[in-house]
Amino acid sequence: MARAQQIIIGDAPVTWQAVTAVARHGATLALSDAAWARIDNAQAIVQRIVASGERAYGVNTGLGALCNVSLQNEQLSRLSRNTLLSHACGVGPVLADEQTRAIICAAIINYSQGKSGIHRQVVQALLALLNHRITPQVPSQGSVGYLTHMAHVGVALLGVGQVSYRGHIVSALQALAEEGLSPVELGAKDGLCLVNGTPCMTGLSCLAIADVNRLMQWADVISAMTFEGLRGQLDAFDEEIIALKPHPGMQQVGKNLRGLLAGSEVLANSQGIRTQDALSIRSIPQVHGATRDQLAHATRQIETELNSATDNPLLLGTPEAYRVVSQANPHGQSVAMAADLLAIAMAELGSIAERRLDRLISPTVSGLPAFLVSQPGVNSGMMIVQYVAASLCAENRQMAQPAIVDNYVTSGLQEDHLSMGTSAALKLHKVLENVTQILAIEYLLAAQAFEFFKGPRFGVGTEAAWRLLRERVPAYDEDRWLAPDIASSVTLLKNEESLESIFQACRDYARAHNTRRNPSATSAEQAGASSRHATDLNEGVAAS
Repeated sequence: MARAQQIIIGDAPVTWQAVTAVARHGATLALSDAAWARIDNAQAIVQRIVASGERAYGVNTGLGALCNVSLQNEQLSRLSRNTLLSHACGVGPVLADEQTRAIICAAIINYSQGKSGIHRQVVQALLALLNHRITPQVPSQGSVGYLTHMAHVGVALLGVGQVSYRGHIVSALQALAEEGLSPVELGAKDGLCLVNGTPCMTGLSCLAIADVNRLMQWADVISAMTFEGLRGQLDAFDEEIIALKPHPGMQQVGKNLRGLLAGSEVLANSQGIRTQDALSIRSIPQVHGATRDQLAHATRQIETELNSATDNPLLLGTPEAYRVVSQANPHGQSVAMAADLLAIAMAELGSIAERRLDRLISPTVSGLPAFLVSQPGVNSGMMIVQYVAASLCAENRQMAQPAIVDNYVTSGLQEDHLSMGTSAALKLHKVLENVTQILAIEYLLAAQAFEFFKGPRFGVGTEAAWRLLRERVPAYDEDRWLAPDIASSVTLLKNEESLESIFQACRDYARAHNTRRNPSATSAEQAGASSRHATDLNEGVAAS
């Protein structure tokens, strides 16, 4: 998608693309006037409660198991500060900057609902972190769904801890000072707002959606190359056959494969050489399509959560007529299940890719030289990269175990059913990185298989993908250090523009082909038919 210069939230539902634009692509974030009015209204309710002395959980009481302890006056500001300091106890490697930025963005979207009660200046300070590119160093481990990650973000607002700033790790206080910003003074409920809700799992899941969309498209491209390198039987992708099982994702993958392989002389000369291909080859639409359908479901869950009020307690009404409701909106069950589902779906995408690439290096089934080198024996060729892919698949199977079915009791029996949604989202990110590596390896092997076809033309999309890789990675004549080639392939798989160029080649071919097929049609008819055909290619996959 076009890189947004500024995202303004508060007047319409927010999409995962908006979070990705801010977190990954550097768009600035702002709130609409209506959002600020909602925030101010909720904070006015907090001030009314504090002034009245009425006891309300999280506003003027202790937290969790200490919910029956009443607090007053200056204790409320101390409670907010102490909440951040005591909750900022995460461990392990720090999150990537884009992951932390996604969490902050999701938190601000939550506050924009105007049900939290957080002070305006705290939200302004969070916006300043994003827009001045000051990124707190947040340990990745220690969340049962919320609390620790946002606490590490919150202490940075106080000038505590370290941040990533201008390419260096510096103290939060130093970064704030260099940008002309001051540490925030917290008031009643601010501390609880800063650690509560589901922004951790939701922000991380938004980034994951972007990666899943991109990887699904690459999986179609690379699998089409493997299919062609193994001289698959095109009947498996027949449009009439695919339509008899009308799962939307399967229909889209079928269209993509037919478009990518259009014009292939390799396949035209190979039809009928075997009665049936192995399942990992002929079931690409069914397996890849199922992953697409799970993504559609997971995206609905995650975007619904992104546009929800997820604090506890929530403040309803106006300062003159309000309700403070203690409830369980911070429970992240929906997002946790969605992240777990995506981890399973993507582990399967990697699993079938590993089965395909294994066939490429096995001469008994591929009809190609052993391990894809012309002189096997003195050269090991692609033998060991298949080991690597198998190892990554094994890791993915371990991480496909749902996090949500694990459960623990915290906060002195008060928090006794937990979603583990942040763990699910972080686990999903690891699966996605592994799948990227597996597909990168399949890409290398499929491109190398193409080197053994002299003369026949490849499909319009598969040839574009082959040439794209060859701009970065030369063909293999003899053994060489393979790790840099895998890294180059991975870099290409993370490049959205390269992916788009492949599908653009397919669209151009489809338009030209339709025009030639029906030369008697009017210009308007030709344009309409070719546009419909080209739109079919990769339709329904959200731009990342």
